[in-house]
Amino acid sequence: MSVVLSDLSFSFPDGNAPLSALNVSFGPGRTGLIGANGSGKSTLLRLIAGQLSPSSGSVTVTGEVGYLPQDITLDAGATVASLLGIAPVQAALRAIEGGSVDPAAFDAVGDDWDVEDRAREWLARLGLAHVGLDDPARRLSGGETVLTALSALLLRRPAVLLLDEPTNNLDLNARRKLGDAVTAWPGVVLIVSHDRELLTLVDQVADLSGGGLRLYGGNLEAYEAMLATEQSAAMRTVSAAAADLRQERRDLLDSQVKQSRRDRQGRALAASGSIPRIVAGGRERAAQVSAGKSRDVALARIAGAQARLAGAEEGVRDEAVIRISLPGTAVPAGRTVLTACGLDGAWAPWHQAGPRGGTGSHDGGPAAGERTADGRGADGPRAPGRLAELIVRGPERVALTGPNGAGKTTLLRALAGTGQALPGVTVRRNAAAGYLPQRLDILDDALTVMANVQAVAPRATVNEVRAGLARFLFRGARADRPAGTLSGGERFRAVLAALLLADPPPQLLLLDEPTNNLDLASATQLSQALACYQGALLLVSHDVPFLRSAGISRWLQLDRAGRLTETGPP
Repeated sequence: MSVVLSDLSFSFPDGNAPLSALNVSFGPGRTGLIGANGSGKSTLLRLIAGQLSPSSGSVTVTGEVGYLPQDITLDAGATVASLLGIAPVQAALRAIEGGSVDPAAFDAVGDDWDVEDRAREWLARLGLAHVGLDDPARRLSGGETVLTALSALLLRRPAVLLLDEPTNNLDLNARRKLGDAVTAWPGVVLIVSHDRELLTLVDQVADLSGGGLRLYGGNLEAYEAMLATEQSAAMRTVSAAAADLRQERRDLLDSQVKQSRRDRQGRALAASGSIPRIVAGGRERAAQVSAGKSRDVALARIAGAQARLAGAEEGVRDEAVIRISLPGTAVPAGRTVLTACGLDGAWAPWHQAGPRGGTGSHDGGPAAGERTADGRGADGPRAPGRLAELIVRGPERVALTGPNGAGKTTLLRALAGTGQALPGVTVRRNAAAGYLPQRLDILDDALTVMANVQAVAPRATVNEVRAGLARFLFRGARADRPAGTLSGGERFRAVLAALLLADPPPQLLLLDEPTNNLDLASATQLSQALACYQGALLLVSHDVPFLRSAGISRWLQLDRAGRLTETGPP
């Protein structure tokens, strides 16, 4: 079992060529594929899966391929069994159990007499024991859909497993179960991910950048250590090359000063008449020729030094850093910016729709360990545990976690005022709020980055908007590009700019899975931006390293019954 890329290149019809002459092979083991948004990671997986054809070169795969894409499209009428790919076998088994002797039914089953048991086993191993094979697929949450699709792949036992951002939308427990499954898989595993915890489980890292691919032995931590060493050496090379260039320029200037002095002396000697005019003229011509040759040599050496410096600079990665000052977002300690009452679970969407899940029954008063609106609980003052009311004060940084399907996005949108009101829940915001949805769809693609920010900050001058965008790395003409033409990483920075440069400045940020689909560099830039933010944060995320980098001060968990509990760090 293996994947071999031979001089593999790929170009899109618009001329964009993310992959160029790749020569690499992947054997059994786990490889983490990383790179900037738009570098071609997903394209490479689709080439290996056979969904795209190379522009040149070849992909050779030994063994069956199982491919899990980022976006899984569901048939509205599909069942979990059909999503698992076992519906025809399941139907044949039931026909045989009903007494059918049709040879077609036995052919459909083949050797898969235990396929339902194996399917339930994989669902249970990935935390989906509560999901039935006959359940409608439309009732699965985003995370449950990903895990069910992964179960379908693992049922097939492919030799090559391709996973594109598999932990997006997965809760903490599901991420760990996926990690266990990946660790135990015996074949070739190629994972596109920004999930730092998942990337600690890989055997090697494949860095896709500039159209090329480099392999680094070890997991993400080992890769970052090797990269830091390379960057340090590259910076020393740049410093040495820059020093050489400065020296060559000084040498040229010194030779020009000396030649000018000699020219003056020669002209003075010729004017004195102490030597014949013809001799003086010969000396002048010889000096000019010699000076010209010296200048050419010096200029050639300067050009060589410049070329060495340019080559050295190419070896240094562009670690663009967002550094912004957002004093308008500051919130005094103790000031209440958000209050939500009625979070006893009755609002949860499945109580109205009727899917599987808890009953959500509640007696109306605070249960043991539950907090009331004034912060007192049934067990006494400051009782830990379930919250009957959510209050966010001052520059608090609150993480909202919980299992897939618990309704975190539904609750966050209601708190932000962008979703429908929830039954029995009242929300009061005492500060300007900014909401970042999972899909980053708050920009008008037809407008430029500049115009998008002007739309949310109408009182700002053109110079103020441009100065703000420059801090988000949109300098000069980059700010005038239409939002629809931006790469993934650029779009993310533009969304951040529109969110944080708004007028009035947001003193409450509500972010829904902000690191989904971000490359590692963009996730770092988000952390940098949030480090400068001085308001209150409410983050829905399962990315524990990111939450820790955001300086979370409170941890909340939402259960499938729609109830909030104050917890500690995971």
